[in-house]
Amino acid sequence: MKKKGRILGLDVGDKTIGIAISDPLFMTAQGISTVYRKSMREDIEALEDIIKKYNISLIICGFPKRVDGSIGEQAIKVKDFSSEIEAYFKIPVILWDERFSTSSATRTLLEADLSRRKRKKVINKLAAVIILQNYLDYQFLNKQNS
Repeated sequence: MKKKGRILGLDVGDKTIGIAISDPLFMTAQGISTVYRKSMREDIEALEDIIKKYNISLIICGFPKRVDGSIGEQAIKVKDFSSEIEAYFKIPVILWDERFSTSSATRTLLEADLSRRKRKKVINKLAAVIILQNYLDYQFLNKQNS
């Protein structure tokens, strides 16, 4: 019987990609890095190393809808990026509503009393953790209610 791989969480921005992975039991998300974007080819290379190392079988990509639920320019960019990585890696990608994940991450870091410079270094990774943890929690609650 083949072991199911972990889940990868992504917070995709124009300059960075925050990266988180699930634990093997799909209970918690842990931030692992932030990729500084250069080109699509280099983004894919950076993700490829992580996908192989952690045996990723599903990707959750934060989908930045507007507060009213509509789709803006950034959401279209994320959707295009997600389509590219799904086609390249042949791994399913789920777009997950990420409204307020960055503001939630910012609040958490402010409460931890981190300097602006330190916050800037980890904000995208923490946003990826929040996106993935929200997905994992949703899946857990659905199993409990089934």
